[in-house]
Amino acid sequence: MSNFDQLSLSYQSTGYFSKIVSDYLSGAETLKPFYQHPPNLEGIKHAITARQQFATPRSLLVAQLKEQYTGLELSTKTSKHLDALLAENTFTITTAHQPNIFTGPLYFIYKILHAVKLAEYLSVEMPENNFVPVYYMGSEDADLDEIGSLNVGGSPLKWKTQQTGAVGRMKVDKAFLQLIHAIEGQIGVLEHGIQLVQLFKKCYQEGRTIQLATLELVNHLFADFGVLVFIPDNAALKKNYHAVVKKELIEGFSQKAVTITAKALEEHYKVQAGGRDLNLFYLIEDKRERLELQCDIYEVKALGLKFTQEQILLELDTHPDRFSANVILRGGFQETVLPNVAFIGGGGELAYWLELKSVFETVGIPYPVLILRNSFLQVSAKQFQQMHQLNISVEALFQHDLNLLNQYVKKHTQHQLEIEAEMTGIWSVYEQLKLVVTKVDSTLVAHVETLQTKSAKRLKELEKKILRAERLQHEVAARQIENLKTGLFPGNSLQERVYNFSTEYSKYGQSWMQTIFDASPALDMQFTIVVQD
Repeated sequence: MSNFDQLSLSYQSTGYFSKIVSDYLSGAETLKPFYQHPPNLEGIKHAITARQQFATPRSLLVAQLKEQYTGLELSTKTSKHLDALLAENTFTITTAHQPNIFTGPLYFIYKILHAVKLAEYLSVEMPENNFVPVYYMGSEDADLDEIGSLNVGGSPLKWKTQQTGAVGRMKVDKAFLQLIHAIEGQIGVLEHGIQLVQLFKKCYQEGRTIQLATLELVNHLFADFGVLVFIPDNAALKKNYHAVVKKELIEGFSQKAVTITAKALEEHYKVQAGGRDLNLFYLIEDKRERLELQCDIYEVKALGLKFTQEQILLELDTHPDRFSANVILRGGFQETVLPNVAFIGGGGELAYWLELKSVFETVGIPYPVLILRNSFLQVSAKQFQQMHQLNISVEALFQHDLNLLNQYVKKHTQHQLEIEAEMTGIWSVYEQLKLVVTKVDSTLVAHVETLQTKSAKRLKELEKKILRAERLQHEVAARQIENLKTGLFPGNSLQERVYNFSTEYSKYGQSWMQTIFDASPALDMQFTIVVQD
């Protein structure tokens, strides 16, 4: 897949991204109080300065990462990046995502490649520093409905397991192995399909945890790019977050900080993350349950556990791994243990990170530059040719298919479909009638206005019926537009939010990864259309 073309357009013009994202990208004044550094080169330089004043546990981080990778073969580039973390002039570019089975939706791949692209770009722009791409695995997330589902070539697949708790700790079982068999049926006939299936079988072995399987899969797929994988379910590294967790247990500080920020954000935007009085979960074996404070007693109601303050603090000292941050505190842990200067996330992630600046400030943790992850629409050469034949521009492609058909019909009809001039003429008649009735009885003017409004409404309905009747004369174009939109926007959503990478990878192999990397912008945040041969 070495031959491809790419086109770009603004995120706002697609209609698939929120106002808060559009405003962030445009540098709107309403959002500036909610982040520390602008998403540009100068912002990253300021983030580096702030990071240099924070004590990152580099030696411990490298030691734990090496232990985590035990038994896996690291590429030369990955090993180099791992060792580079010991140097004070090495910084990470991080993206985070749950360990979705088989990587889940396409944007799992996109966001990690974006981290790689930005790290390489910054290494050129600031050669005095090293930049390393990191995938932070949200392995403690317990949302199996989301993490355990995927769509391969239009076929939805779901992992039906009885396991509970943090998905990263769950183990590959027989139900999971059946999914590999189902995927093989979808991609086995493609050129690189069997190769990918064999990789899945190697990584997802029965009895292995999902987080270790995901670690090996990502390590293999991104070996050429030197991506480091970080699994946060780590007692040694969690000790470095001890002071923050203790402050949360005693003061519930994060909710107070978020509440003030959320109230200010709500003046202009819909608030993303709510938070709780204690933004912590209790994590033990196959359970991850909410930790709550009730009348000076800390409770894990789902497990029937109760602690006094003295007992919960002793539990924290003895078992730091049992305390799992929710979305409000997770980012703080990430920025504590990684020498991070930029965080790459989707629109939803950026929205809740914009609520967290005061949380970081309260505990003195550096706040990273926020970068909207790259988004792609993959279009085949045949589909692109069809767009040209239907006279559909890249910008117009994101419109509803009915709008596209209406535009096509208006361009190709031999008949008059709009009656704006006639409507204006009739409107003028009613205006003249108002003058006539005013001379006789001014109270009749309201009646004429009612007739005028009804007439305008009926004429608009007539115009729609004329257009609808003309559409029926273009059945071939209607089918072509519908098929084009269905293929490019499954369920009226973006491809990247629905499809898994398996089909594309099975067609093109590792060259598909390289194509997406080559097409990836670093800091120029634009939606990219990739037209592939």
